[in-house]
Amino acid sequence: MSKNISADLMLSLKRAKFATVIAFILNGFALGTLIARIPDIKKSLLLTNSQVGISLLLVAIGVFIALKPAGKLCAKFGSRPIIVFGTFAISFATVAIAFSNTLTELRVALFLLGFATAMHDIAMNAHAVTLEKKSSKRMMGFFHANFSIGTLLGGLFGGLLSQFEISLSVQELSISIAYLIVLLFIKNLYLPASADIHIKEENFVKSKSPGIFWILGLFGLCAAMGEGAAGDWGGVLARESFNASPFVSTLPYIVYSLMMVVGRLSCDRLATRFGSANAIRGGGFISGTGLAIGLVIGNTGGVIFGWFCIGLGLSIVMPLIFSAAGELAHGKYNGQVAPSVAVARVSGTAYFGFMVGPPLIGFISDHIELRWSMLLVVGLSYLMLLAGKYAKTN
Repeated sequence: MSKNISADLMLSLKRAKFATVIAFILNGFALGTLIARIPDIKKSLLLTNSQVGISLLLVAIGVFIALKPAGKLCAKFGSRPIIVFGTFAISFATVAIAFSNTLTELRVALFLLGFATAMHDIAMNAHAVTLEKKSSKRMMGFFHANFSIGTLLGGLFGGLLSQFEISLSVQELSISIAYLIVLLFIKNLYLPASADIHIKEENFVKSKSPGIFWILGLFGLCAAMGEGAAGDWGGVLARESFNASPFVSTLPYIVYSLMMVVGRLSCDRLATRFGSANAIRGGGFISGTGLAIGLVIGNTGGVIFGWFCIGLGLSIVMPLIFSAAGELAHGKYNGQVAPSVAVARVSGTAYFGFMVGPPLIGFISDHIELRWSMLLVVGLSYLMLLAGKYAKTN
């Protein structure tokens, strides 16, 4: 009997792992396809860098507003129904983008997309934490690698559609329909909602959030600022500063996304072998040094090299921080903070970086050359040298 139960549990975990992988891919793909079309949006609406920055800020605001309720909803109802809701919401937001014909309409749609992807993001990360706990295996790097695979595929898809002058509306409508179809096939594969419901979250010890979650969040913020700035401005830098073609201008983001995949697929192994602290420190050094060299080179090849190093270096930071938050909630702070709420608290601080990073680069680049405004990311990367010891999970 026990063997049958063990086999059933193993099958359930494998199915849930597969569905969670798909969730991470879908989340990344939605953002990747949009990011690849930012130069087209900028051109079609005749926007300045500051206007693009403000528009991207609406995505980040949507993310930020969704984080706290997402964590509490996952704790109350379980992560599975929130993942399903989030997928529906992403589908709706992409339709809103498809029918946006003015800057105001676009900004509203981008806000909705930010809100939807954040709800989905917190739920899928909470589900991933539960899978790590139940299987006693480090998996967060693998899951985040699949998010990066999603952004990579999205960047390729958006870049090709841009090159062949396929409209953004056609792109987003196609994505919306595809997401609903995929959801029909995977929604019953997740672990049941009861697997990570914390109904008594309101009865947990009423105290301020432990300082370690804020510390983890602050270093995550630095990494997120670097990731957000790299993702949103690589295409604009290549096209406007170095006259790259529409498809070539997507290559920095594509290379960045590819190295995010490579780094995150190696993340769990590296953290196990060398420790989380050393892995994060090494990543920060690679990102900061490589980007600085790429900016000094000063051509499209330099941009691609710099974005290669950002992707490889910063790829491991967020997975290790999320994993640390979940492990602390399950262990040292069990009964005080639900794992989903811990993830949301860390995310709420860290994702503020996605909020301020891209628009800050935009504002700086209105006063100095966009190329040199990216030195901000160099500095943020080097801060990872101080971050490692706070994300230890072994």
